[in-house]
Amino acid sequence: MRRTEAMRRLVRETRLTPEQLILPVFVCPGEGVRRPISSMPGVANLSVDEALKEAEEAARLGLGGLLLFGLPETKDEQATGAWDANGIVQTALRALRQTAAAKSLVLIADVCLCEYTSHGHCGVIEKRGDEFRVANDPSLELLSRTAVSLAEAGADIVAPSDMMDGRVAAMRSALDAAKLEETPILSYAAKFSSAFYGPFREAADSAPQFGDRRSYQMDPANAREAMREIELDLGEGAEMILMKPGMPYLDVLRAARDRFKIPLGVYQVSGEYSMLKAAFERGWLEPERAMMESLIGLRRAGADFIVTYFAKDAARLL
Repeated sequence: MRRTEAMRRLVRETRLTPEQLILPVFVCPGEGVRRPISSMPGVANLSVDEALKEAEEAARLGLGGLLLFGLPETKDEQATGAWDANGIVQTALRALRQTAAAKSLVLIADVCLCEYTSHGHCGVIEKRGDEFRVANDPSLELLSRTAVSLAEAGADIVAPSDMMDGRVAAMRSALDAAKLEETPILSYAAKFSSAFYGPFREAADSAPQFGDRRSYQMDPANAREAMREIELDLGEGAEMILMKPGMPYLDVLRAARDRFKIPLGVYQVSGEYSMLKAAFERGWLEPERAMMESLIGLRRAGADFIVTYFAKDAARLL
């Protein structure tokens, strides 16, 4: 049954197709900007006009969609750029909506505050005594405002990645009140506090200015808690779930797949991508085979779709 490629293809259990791949895109101010990210070879920050070209290529390759992140011109403590109607992602969404590519791509907007806050955390900061902490409930209003702003600008899906408790219910209520009840929520319900996010923080200029995110992102040791977080977000109105990271959490992905009968995605995060890229550059791994094996592994573990920086390269092979 393994003797020829035709035979292997006939009995293959897990299949990967371009439409199951989502390409992350980092949008920045300016025109004609394609600024390489040093820790993520092959990935760049793109101005809106360059993001439109990226969308055209993604559509031509048959990708499932884009996941948009923004780098604002200025930052403040209230993350104004996240929910500004003329914010960088909102501007990109309106421009994308005018292209033919938008007809074949799902436009997903990440909902978080860390790229837009001067302190780099995913919520509002409060001082209690001598300590600064992320205040959960005051953050919900800004996150909800951001979700509505992005949906109004043209996002097909809003994807909260902040890990504040109750954010899905708050966003669902705000979207419904704005007559955006058909906009689904893709919740990063099980987002772990991971060392594998390092390169992303360069790409999105979102490193915390103090402390870390362990008080609101999940403990990497807790798989049962991840199931509870998913269940809570589904109960609050999330239609889809995104797991993050991918490779170090395949057991959690499989457990979620077995338990929940909803669309389930996984994010092959920046550190996973950069780690493989570094091995490719040194000749330690065969690029095409290792890339495809990593993606097939995520599909086999239960992902319906994969957010990956390899999306274009993989689609060319597929």
